[in-house]
Parts: sequence; C-alpha cells; structure tokens
Amino acid sequence: MILANNDLSENEIVADLHVLPVSHITYSDGLAVSQYINLTKSPVAYITRPTTQLGTKPAPLMAVFSSAGPNPITPEILKPDISAPGVSIIAAYRPEDQLFDKHQVVFNAMSGTSMSCPHVSGIAGLLKSLHPTWSPAAIKSAMMTTARTQDNTIHAMTNTSHLKATPLSYGAGHVEPNRAMDSGLVYDLTVDDYLTFLCSLNYNQSQITLFAEEPYSCPKQISLTDFNYPSITIPNLNGSITVTRKVKNVGSPGTYKARVVRPPGITVSVEPNSLQFDKIGEEKSFKLKLKLKQRSAAKEYVSGKLIWCEESHCGQGNLKFKEVLMFISSSFVVAS
Repeated sequence: MILANNDLSENEIVADLHVLPVSHITYSDGLAVSQYINLTKSPVAYITRPTTQLGTKPAPLMAVFSSAGPNPITPEILKPDISAPGVSIIAAYRPEDQLFDKHQVVFNAMSGTSMSCPHVSGIAGLLKSLHPTWSPAAIKSAMMTTARTQDNTIHAMTNTSHLKATPLSYGAGHVEPNRAMDSGLVYDLTVDDYLTFLCSLNYNQSQITLFAEEPYSCPKQISLTDFNYPSITIPNLNGSITVTRKVKNVGSPGTYKARVVRPPGITVSVEPNSLQFDKIGEEKSFKLKLKLKQRSAAKEYVSGKLIWCEESHCGQGNLKFKEVLMFISSSFVVAS
C-alpha cells in the first residue's frame, strides 16, 4: 500500500504500526505518484533497502499532531510547557497489542505524547538524582529555562510545513538535558502557591482541604500573572501591566544581569535589572513592566524573552543564563 498524507499532514512522515507492506510519502509526493499512476499505462514502483539517516537538518521540527495552545482554562499559564522527541521513537512494545500480526517484535517505532513524556520524565528523574533537594517546580523550571528555540541550523524552530513555529506549539522550547543540570537560577513554587492556584479555579474550601496539609484560606485577590511560573503570559494586555517573579539561586554565588528581547510593539523594563546572590538557596524578587508602545488593535500573540545572564559570562560566546519566555496577547480596541 502507498500511504500518502493529506493536505493537513503535508510533509510529516511517521513510522506508524502497519501490519502490511506500506510506503508512507508526503502530500506533495502523493500528488506526484497519483499523477504518475493516472498518466502511465503500466506504472511501476520499487522499494529500496532502508538506511539510517544521521545529522538530519533542520531538527528538531514540531510535529503536525502535537497539541498547541493557548491554554483555554488558565490563559495566564503558557501551554504547552516544553517539547521533547516524540516522532518515530524506538520503544519497548508489547507483542500482544497486535495479535493478528505474525511479525511480532519487542521494540517498535512509535510516535506521540506517549513518547515525548518519558523523555521529559527521564530527564526529571536524572535531575532529581543530581539535585535531591530540588522541588518538582524547580526541576520543571530548570528544564524550561534552558530549553532551545533554535534548530541545528541555528534558525528559529519550524514545523513540518517549514513554517516558523511559535511558543504556542513548543512552549519554552526543546528540552536540553545537559544545560538543565546547571541552571543557575530557578523559578520555584511552594505548596501555598499551588493552593492559591486552585483558589483561582474556584475550588471551594472543602476541596482545597483535600490538598492542604494544614488549614488554608484563599487570598481575597489573586493574580495568576504573578504566579511564579518559568514563563510569563499576558492573555490580554490593555495599556500596561507589572508582573512579579522570584528566582532562587541553585548554583554558585554570582551576579545576574537582565537582558530583554522584547515582544514586537511592547516596551519592557526590569526592576531591578541586576540580582546578586551570595549563597545557594537565596531568593530575589523582581518586577517586569510591559506596556503597549501605541494604542493599537492587534489581537495576535507576540513573544519575547527575559534573560538573566551571569555577569562574568555576559558578552561571551558560551553564556550561562536563565531565560523566561514572555508571551503577550495585545488586544487594545480604540473607539473611532
């Protein structure tokens, strides 16, 4: 069988679990094959021996089936958080899953969240073994703030249609395990932070008691934009907003300076723009002010970055820094 993609799948080739001989081709190749079959009296095809391809460029690419944001429940929290390998992954496979297939194997090529999730889970386990005192939030922060948003051609990541991907598809970026080991700073969260988050979702007191080790009362005012997450998302920027974040030093003592890659049409200021840490575990807060440059009516998301660069490495080729993604929806309607 020749399995040709439709116009929605386009160029993505996935090693699906077929139980008959299949040649999987892209949408454009499918059109060419269809034309060849229809215009040729005796069409002929050959299947050659498969070979392993190394150093494929560009990579990574965002899969067409990957879930994308924005987050419909809490738009102040960017989703997805991160991306990881999830296409045509060689994985353990239960032969009984395909009892009608006589060519049973214990390993197979599989794709989907079921493949990217174990990559991230494994990295989290390795980080926990290296840093036993890190909280789940600290581990998550280390992975998100060290993720890459460029492919191996040093260009912005794209999808399988060769269009530029956005944080709504890759989140903070593609996970980089080695960089996550030495993250320098983390955006940590306490139990109370999570309980406040549940309060924002209108959990009642009896429900919250199920999660709390001791009595907890919801704050009267809650701003999820101040939730100490490793990304900053403003779903509807109206004029200006100031958000607060707190970072914890998990590395050597040092001074970090703020560098901003501002979102288009947005001015950004950081106060203070320098943070000095004298010991491990020390925490510092900062405020980030975002303001529309003009009274526009833009309704699309724009993105930027806040980079905390260690002072001794700033300006060098191998920077040691912490990134936090800024993702803003500028929606400001002006009456004419």
